[in-house]
Amino acid sequence: MTSRIVIIPTRRAHSNHAEVARSIGIDIIAGRYAEGTRLPGDAEMIAMFGVSRPVLRESVKTLVAKGLLTTKARVGTVVRERGAWNMFDADVLAWHLDAGIDKRFLNDLAEIRLAVEPRAAMLAATRRSERDLAELRQSMARMRHEASDSVGFADADLALHVGVARASGNLFMRSIGHVIEAALRASFLLSAPVEPEDRDTVLLWHQNIIDAIAARDPEAASEAMVFVIHNGMHRHEDTVIETAAAETMPSAESGEGS
Repeated sequence: MTSRIVIIPTRRAHSNHAEVARSIGIDIIAGRYAEGTRLPGDAEMIAMFGVSRPVLRESVKTLVAKGLLTTKARVGTVVRERGAWNMFDADVLAWHLDAGIDKRFLNDLAEIRLAVEPRAAMLAATRRSERDLAELRQSMARMRHEASDSVGFADADLALHVGVARASGNLFMRSIGHVIEAALRASFLLSAPVEPEDRDTVLLWHQNIIDAIAARDPEAASEAMVFVIHNGMHRHEDTVIETAAAETMPSAESGEGS
């Protein structure tokens, strides 16, 4: 049984060195270059990507800065352990989507959200402005209008959560909201509440977040945010089970299971 869920392609890089860094980064995250593995030599990598030595070196520098690689004299360029990767780096998050996100990634994401977003909701309830409320309500209206499994619904859901972080007035929380934007969008798309009952629950509790912030009730805002995140986690678990089951079912062409 596998916990792999889905690959969500992101936009291509614009420069040669950024594209090479992206390709190597995806290979590292996908496990094609395991932790502690030494990358091929410069000559082989240059031939592989068809780039110059300066471009390759710039790409390696980028990956070193993001915590994915380390360079050692007389050893070469080595893949660092996962714990050293900068998971708040926008590129590293995007490369995870390209490589294929799994249950571990989603659980880690949910845990950091639980550590930050309920507190952001509490602060928003005490610091929000009328403009903040108007933006949150606009996102809520769009969620009600869009189909649950549409990109529009996911974008509106994301906008609401980023809006709460913005309304908190805390610059660090606002930054976190934007840094994990790509991962949150993937998370919301994967946990789309397609069943009517699920949709009603999602809409109700997102509305509860806004109502609590509007009423300046920090505790209620925090509790509603916790419920929303946990509810999404439960839907992720269902997605993992369904995906794993589908991948282990024999195909019609194999002639098995009939």
